[in-house]
Amino acid sequence: MPNLLSSAAHEVPGISAIHAFADNYIWMVSNGREAVVIDPGQAEPVLEALAMHQLKLTAILLTHHHQDHVGGVTELIQATNAGVYGPAGEKLPFCDVPLKEGDQVNDEALHLKLTVLDVPGHTAGHIAFYGHFKNTPILFCGDTLFAAGCGRLFEGTAAQMHASLAKLAALPWDTRVFCAHEYTLSNMRWACEVEPGNKELQHWQKTATEQRSQGIPTLPSNIGQELACNPFMRARHPDVAQAAVTWSQRELTSPVEVFAALREWKNNFR
Repeated sequence: MPNLLSSAAHEVPGISAIHAFADNYIWMVSNGREAVVIDPGQAEPVLEALAMHQLKLTAILLTHHHQDHVGGVTELIQATNAGVYGPAGEKLPFCDVPLKEGDQVNDEALHLKLTVLDVPGHTAGHIAFYGHFKNTPILFCGDTLFAAGCGRLFEGTAAQMHASLAKLAALPWDTRVFCAHEYTLSNMRWACEVEPGNKELQHWQKTATEQRSQGIPTLPSNIGQELACNPFMRARHPDVAQAAVTWSQRELTSPVEVFAALREWKNNFR
């Protein structure tokens, strides 16, 4: 595996993080004139960013129905008349174009080409957007995959989430992962409990700690980092599987059972 853990991987010109609530990121893709935002839980910070940079909002992309991802949609539509694209299987405040696996969202002006992936688990109808921005592979995954973590199973099953993460694991290693929360350091503290000997994880944790000390987002990560460091993406790795067995104190006979034990472990980690 190539070295994908350098801090340079965190820069994608034209994609910026808008801070919302305590730890949400609303991602904005722009070309200096127009913009698309992903999962705007709040309208005010988006409107401020648009005004500051004199951008026209043309589209809103939604990954799932939770309020901290859709709460700003109605106000943004009223202010900008942007089109809304979101999961066909979820109840949303508004949606012009319902999306399912394989659908395309392309914006020629932004050089943004995205394909929809169904990734249930966190919610029943959760989707992600994978594609390219100016030839860089990118993934907007909402609350399915986090840096060194994954979303809680509010509506789906462990088997669904394990399959969804396997789908994301198959993407190119250099795919930038734009998740929606700054949970990285908390996730890494737990990941280090699972794999205390993982040197790549330790290196990434050091880098992320330095970034947060300077107020810099730890995101995006990339698929290579997640495959090397994220326990939820490593349920088949012998060290991770054994750690899950030791923590749960029961036999785990499949990767899905290992994943379910890891999710339970993380839920109870403080």
